Amino acid sequence: MTYDEFQIGQEAAQSLLISAEAVECYAQLVGDTNPVHLDEDYASRSFFRQRVAHGLLVAGPISAILGTRLPGPGTIYLSQSLEFKRPVTLGQTITARVKIAEKFDRHKKLKLRTWVENQAGQLVLDGSATVLVR
Repeated sequence: MTYDEFQIGQEAAQSLLISAEAVECYAQLVGDTNPVHLDEDYASRSFFRQRVAHGLLVAGPISAILGTRLPGPGTIYLSQSLEFKRPVTLGQTITARVKIAEKFDRHKKLKLRTWVENQAGQLVLDGSATVLVR
């Protein structure tokens, strides 16, 4: 799509199962080996009482949407704000959503509302992003 074809309110979504394997692969990839993510015994004594996913793993599907669907290939990710609302535990399926909130015609930028919900429809992450559309 071209910049002119994007409409305020346009939306896309993508889901992800937060499995133990996904959390362990993410930890290995980025080096965040905090035991609250990886060690069941440690996590059981933590604030969360169980293993939780890395916050940026939860945010990851937002980036996938931006680069592949809305706006899609060629998008340049300029900024992202994130507010973590509740933990995501192993076995939950999350759904990331992106919605066009504003258009800035002069520079062909979009401001997007970005958020993630768990399978119960509870907000787990809220934020916004700014992208440049090629």
